[in-house]
Formats: sequence, C-alpha cells, structure tokens
Amino acid sequence: MKLVMVGAGYVGLVSGACFADFGHDVVCVDLDSKKIDLLTNGIMPIYEPGLEDLVKAGSKSGRLRFTTEMASAVDGADAVFIAVGTPSRRGDGHADMAYVYAAAEAIAASLTGFTVIVNKSTVPVGTGDEVERVIRATNPQAEFAVVSNPEFLREGAAINDFKRPDRIVLGGEDARGMAVMREVYRPLVLGRSPVIEMSRRSAELTKYASNAFLATKITFINEMADLCESVGADISDVSFGLGMDNRIGPKFLHAGPGYGGSCFPKDTLALLKTADDFNTPQRIVEAVVAVNDRRKRAMGRKVVDALDGQVRGRRIALLGLTFKPNTDDMRDAPSIAIVRTLLDAGAVIHAHDPAGMEQAEKVLTDVTYHDDPYEAMQGADAVVIVTEWDAFRALDLNRMHSLLGRPVLVDLRNIYQRETVEAAGLSYFAIGR
Repeated sequence: MKLVMVGAGYVGLVSGACFADFGHDVVCVDLDSKKIDLLTNGIMPIYEPGLEDLVKAGSKSGRLRFTTEMASAVDGADAVFIAVGTPSRRGDGHADMAYVYAAAEAIAASLTGFTVIVNKSTVPVGTGDEVERVIRATNPQAEFAVVSNPEFLREGAAINDFKRPDRIVLGGEDARGMAVMREVYRPLVLGRSPVIEMSRRSAELTKYASNAFLATKITFINEMADLCESVGADISDVSFGLGMDNRIGPKFLHAGPGYGGSCFPKDTLALLKTADDFNTPQRIVEAVVAVNDRRKRAMGRKVVDALDGQVRGRRIALLGLTFKPNTDDMRDAPSIAIVRTLLDAGAVIHAHDPAGMEQAEKVLTDVTYHDDPYEAMQGADAVVIVTEWDAFRALDLNRMHSLLGRPVLVDLRNIYQRETVEAAGLSYFAIGR
C-alpha cells in the first residue's frame, strides 16, 4: 500500500520507517527542508535506538522516501497519516491544533481518489470531526474517510513498541476507511497484535486516558516514596509488593524525580482543558499535574539538604539530563527544574548525559558540560543521578570517591544499594529509602 506520513518528527519517522520495513511504500513529508535533506542522506534528526539502521534500510530498498512536496506524495495514496506536533498552547494549556489543521488543509488540496486521512497525532476529542470539516471545505469533491489511530510509542523503545504493540486502536465510522486500516496493519495482525475498533471520539480519548493513568501511577508511587522516608519504610519493597498484584502490575511504579517528556505533561494538561470545556472536572488528574510540578523542584531541594542546606559556590555533578534514558529529549525533563533550583541556591553545575547534551545546552545555558561522567565529578561536592542511563548503573564508586571533594551520592533513581555505596566510603541519599 502507498502510505504518507505528514510530519517527519518522532512519531512520523518511526511509524514511516516501520511501515516501510513491513513492505509498504512510504513517503514522509515535512516542511523543514533541512530535516528532509538530513534524512535523505541517512542522518537522524532525533536519537532513538535502532532508528538509523531502519531508515537506511528502508531508503536503500526504495520503500521509504522523504520530500517537502505534499502534492506528489499524497497523489494516489491509500492512507495519509497526520503526525505533526500538538504542543501545549502558550497561555492556556490547550493542545495547539494549528499544525494538524494546516496539514489537513494541505492534504485536502492534493487528494485524488478515495483516501483515508489518519490522525496519528495526539489530539483532543472531536479533532477528527474538525479535520473532516476542514477537508470538505477545502476540497468538496474529495473522497475520503477520517480515522483516529493514536500512537503508544515509548521514547527509547519506539521501534519495538510499533512492531510488537500491546494493542492497535482504530477509531472510525466509515466501513471503507476501516477496511483500508485493517489492511495497513495486516502485518501486525498476523503477529497476533490485537486490533481494537471503536468510534473516532473514543479512540481520541483512549490516548489521553492512557497517558493520564500512567502519569497517575508515577505520581502515586512518588508520594508513597515520600511517606516511606517519613515512616522508615523502603519504597523498593513497597513497589515490588504492590506490583505483584496483577490488578495493578509492576510497570510505572519506580519512584523518581517526577515525569517529563513530550507526552505526559502536555497530554494531562490537554485532557484537563477538554474536561473544562465539557464541564466535567477531572480532580485526580488535576492533583497529578500539581504534585508532579512541585516534585521536580523538591528534588533540587533534596540535593541541597544532602549538603547540609548549603550549596552556594559548591560544585555539583549531574549525571543524566534527558527525561528518560535512550533518548535525547529534554522536553519537561525533571533535570531542568532541578538545575534551576540548584542554580538559584548558588550551586555550580557540571553535567554529563550520553545523548542529551546538545539539546540540554539550548535550555540550560549556565551549566558546564562534560563528555565523560568522571570529568563532571572532578572536585564536586556531590554526584546526583537524575536519569537512569545504563552507563550509570555500574560506575566505579571507588574512583568516584577519589574524585569528589565531598563523598556524597544523591541517587534520584534508586539504581544503587546503600550497602554498596557506603562500602566505598560515600554518603548515600536515595528516594523513599
């Protein structure tokens, strides 16, 4: 089948590369000519494990192409996926739909023959209706159906998530359009991936509800970690015991500095705005957003407390800047609030991240960056683990001790055991322990 991805960002590029790997003919369209030139030459604009090899293989086979020309790409397509950004709109927190509606209008002008327009972007309930209206207003003669197909990709594991999904959600009422979508996903159906069909609005809400629930699990276990510290319990044991209940499950029960990234922060806000529009308050999600925002700066204060309340002029080494490992994404990363809290207190920050420093430099300008974690530690008064990259799981603790001015390790991801750290002569501060 001929498929088009409008938007060669994270979702569009990963989805396009995977569809091409399944044997579909895929064209990725993006207005950013620089990005298209990079991709055409096999250079990735984002960091995602395995993506570069997949893109190069698709390009070599001829099944994956990149262009800035919408008309030539859409002409004769079976399905056109809208995979553009929906960031939080400045000022009110609503999802900014300008890119989605602009894409719909551009697609409409290029349609030839029956085409399925697929909303792959994360969009508020009712967006499919508006996309349909935009297309009909732009091209009244067009034959098309609009389907919602939300993505559930985790940064750092996106290719595996696409090829081995928990579920494929298809939302639509047009029988012909849904038949096309079943054919698009047939390679995954053969692999026993469940396809769930529902109304378009239900599919749109499923995405937001999923992210809000996961954000709630993270926030819940973080608050339990605070209680553990107060009563003398260990959050690692509590999380394990909690997760063994198959009604709850172990995922997203790891205490840390709060959630961040491209999805949870903006999607929880967008869900709240949608709920306000329909006069249906979501009190639990409201609390989740508020608690998570406060937690990030609280983690900065935790570092200050580990240094006896005084960090002015002291050098602090931060390991990990991205919101999670195996990505270079700095959007709403907890490290941003932590660094700013420490800078406000007068600390001097030296940092290392395996993949995120180029992006970090754009938002954290008053930080000294190092290509090696041990360089960042040299002469520091404390080491703070902010992101649980694998490279930080087996640090040489004795070497760390010899490099530090003060032997303090603040582990905001609980990847070490107290006994091991203290055996190396370091003071250990963790979450919920």
